[in-house]
Amino acid sequence: MMQHAWNGYVKYAWGSNELRPSSLSSHSASIFGSSMGATIVDALDTLHIMGMHDEFKKAKDWIAKNLKFQGGGEASVFEITIRFVGGLLSAYALTKDKVFKNKAEELADKLMPAFNTRTGIPRATINLASGGSRNWGWAAGGSSILAEIGTLHLEFAYLSKVTGKEKYVQAVDRIRSHLNKIDKPRGLYPVYISPDSGSWVQDTVTLGALGDSFYEYLIKSYVMSGKKDEVAKKMYYNVVESINSNMIKKSPSLGLTYLAELHGGHPSSKMDHLACFAGGMFALGGYNHPDPAKGKEQVRLGAEITSSCHETYIKSATRIGPEAFHFDQGNEARAIYGNEKYYILRPETIESYFVLWRMTHDEKYRDWGWDAAQAIEKHCKAAAGYSGIRDVYTVPAQQDDVQQSFFLAETLKYLYLLFSDDDVIPLDKWVLNTEAHPLPVDT
Repeated sequence: MMQHAWNGYVKYAWGSNELRPSSLSSHSASIFGSSMGATIVDALDTLHIMGMHDEFKKAKDWIAKNLKFQGGGEASVFEITIRFVGGLLSAYALTKDKVFKNKAEELADKLMPAFNTRTGIPRATINLASGGSRNWGWAAGGSSILAEIGTLHLEFAYLSKVTGKEKYVQAVDRIRSHLNKIDKPRGLYPVYISPDSGSWVQDTVTLGALGDSFYEYLIKSYVMSGKKDEVAKKMYYNVVESINSNMIKKSPSLGLTYLAELHGGHPSSKMDHLACFAGGMFALGGYNHPDPAKGKEQVRLGAEITSSCHETYIKSATRIGPEAFHFDQGNEARAIYGNEKYYILRPETIESYFVLWRMTHDEKYRDWGWDAAQAIEKHCKAAAGYSGIRDVYTVPAQQDDVQQSFFLAETLKYLYLLFSDDDVIPLDKWVLNTEAHPLPVDT
């Protein structure tokens, strides 16, 4: 699958951000600002881990000669960090080739103007040519977004470690320090925050879109620090208690465990596919919990959430889970609305299968992963790669003709690791950033 996805990109979209695998042309989402070879950088460590050495060398040579950060347009600080800075740093960690470290540092320097706010909370977008930054027009009241400001820590902390320059980790420590000290409603973190006043804007809380990876980076920062980052540890285990009290619900007839979204303090029964990463996160947090009894309970919770996400896959005609789903009476683990039924090659459910497999070695996680891999092969394979589909409940599936860069970075990597031996990227020696780029645990 990786060879098919990569070869199609090389043949029809080389140097562009992404591939249109049916129309055999290039594609670029607005998050990238300009054309920067996103698929090349995102796929780097997957190529290396899978032993695709010729392909890795081709990617490395392109990066050394052609990867430039001068384009105009508004690039997402968050997406550029997790895909590009994370991808380059992971390739450096795996190979110790300085070309990757130097490019990561050059790019991080281009992102730094976004942090020039009164609170140090960064704005969402950056023009890599001019350094101008602003927040998304659609974000409440010109807010910054929790997931975006809280998902920079692993990359910037590791960059400081390998360059010896403290400015990167200082920038993200300032964000964390602010989030640690401000009041949190019910001990939870709303998704919108003002970069000027540092106050919350609105009160929506979710582990899906806009919230998700903030939580993941707390536990992963603690693990990556060699369990020395006490602030991350305290923030993570405290918020998990609050999530348990306020957001963990059971569906009425099937008794499926899910993560409710909170709007005005009221739980909604909707859950995003994006939130399916949380099964693996709770398992990882449980595995590293200082109290074995509480840790065991968190691994169990992670397994239950992963099982609910698996249910969304097997309830669809394609055996692929939709973008969002509900746990109402009569609609448990199913999408209801048309704009929830698509699948864009997302990895989160498979990510949790992988983490739970490594923690428990329960064969069902490999069975579930193999089922998902076959479903993707059957419904998403296109002439020159893999495509998202518009409705997981309709067969034959209608493809959207976009091969997301994260399909090569995450979905295929997690499937590969699910069937690999435990000593391939062992989870006590590596943490995977939210784009599945492995960074080494501090020893």
